Amino acid sequence: MRKQKQTNKTVKAFVTENRVDPFVSIGSTMAATGNCWRWGTDNMFPYALSILARRSTAHRRIINDKADYISGKGFSFDENRPELEMIVEAANGTGETLRQVINKLAFDKALFGNAFLEIVTNRKCSFVSFYHQDATKCRLSKDKSHIILCHNWREYTPMQAPTLPLYPQFDEAPDGTLRSIIHYKDYEPMFENYGVPPYIAGLNVSAIAYKTDKWNISRLDNSFQLSGVMTLDSDVNNEEEAKQIAEAAQNKFAGKPGQVLFLVKNSGGEDGSKFIPITSSNEGDWQALHEQSTTDIVVAHSWFRSLSGLDWTSGFNSDRILHEYEIALNTVILGEQAELMEPIRKVLENMAGIDTSSLQIINRPPMTLKPSYMMVWEARKADGLDYDENDPKQQVFLANLKQSKNGTDNE
Repeated sequence: MRKQKQTNKTVKAFVTENRVDPFVSIGSTMAATGNCWRWGTDNMFPYALSILARRSTAHRRIINDKADYISGKGFSFDENRPELEMIVEAANGTGETLRQVINKLAFDKALFGNAFLEIVTNRKCSFVSFYHQDATKCRLSKDKSHIILCHNWREYTPMQAPTLPLYPQFDEAPDGTLRSIIHYKDYEPMFENYGVPPYIAGLNVSAIAYKTDKWNISRLDNSFQLSGVMTLDSDVNNEEEAKQIAEAAQNKFAGKPGQVLFLVKNSGGEDGSKFIPITSSNEGDWQALHEQSTTDIVVAHSWFRSLSGLDWTSGFNSDRILHEYEIALNTVILGEQAELMEPIRKVLENMAGIDTSSLQIINRPPMTLKPSYMMVWEARKADGLDYDENDPKQQVFLANLKQSKNGTDNE
């Protein structure tokens, strides 16, 4: 039997709890650390940046592409120096090439504004190895002489976390090797202990790009139905009971995430359950906001639209790609390469006595327009392919190949 309602009862509304964005709340429960400099107010800033990079499509694409362009297509070096070849082909005991190590460093640098490179050798300096260390695991010690490594900074235990001294200092590991670490960091005024990512001014627009995508997903989950507020008239004795009713209704009818806000209220008189739709005609505004945020992300990264696969209204233009690559090469890529390689060169020269003057990163544009007067063997050489300048088939000009192809097509 339905309980008789009281007409003079005060109306109370209960709503489900707000969904908190994990990016906003990440690391909020982190305890204070006593022997290291915090990276962010709660020491979880790298975690937040990692989450953001996994959510924003354009933001992640730019980071990936910058790392690939900076690490290049491999290394060139003096063929008469086999020690350089050994380092390039196997930079560490896990079999990673030097390019793979540089690529990880460039990725961390583009994402966090910081990167960490571990150096391993022995007392005789009979070998030198380079290992990339995940930047999210690294923090600077209070005395600024060591880097503390922890796989999970939410559960940091000082006594269990290993440390590595900053280069040029070395500590002996249990296996008898000597180990040190290099800390790369982008300069930023007022930030002494850690670098700041180059896109710091674009954090908000990266979040906008993610949230506009999330908004579209929400609409798709709800089959593009109208948003609105649903009030449920029900007798409840406490707030917890009302909360359970609202959550049950939201999970069943509102989708994940829901487009409908459910409220439970105690009221007298007739049944007050009703749905109040919320109409919206700002579709164009959301699309313009998303496009503007993508443009702002590219600007914040000091990068170029055509080098990250972002579409142009004017369509594909090979000349624009080549021109923007040349600008990126001289303003971003070469500078980052020099910053990453300089400490590696010093380590190899000072510890192993290896002349690294011939060690250079190979840079190639994403596409090439070879001149028609170039011979086939010259083009194959420029592309890093096998070539034979004495082969008659490779002593043909590219222009002749094009003319021959066009003649065949016309026939």
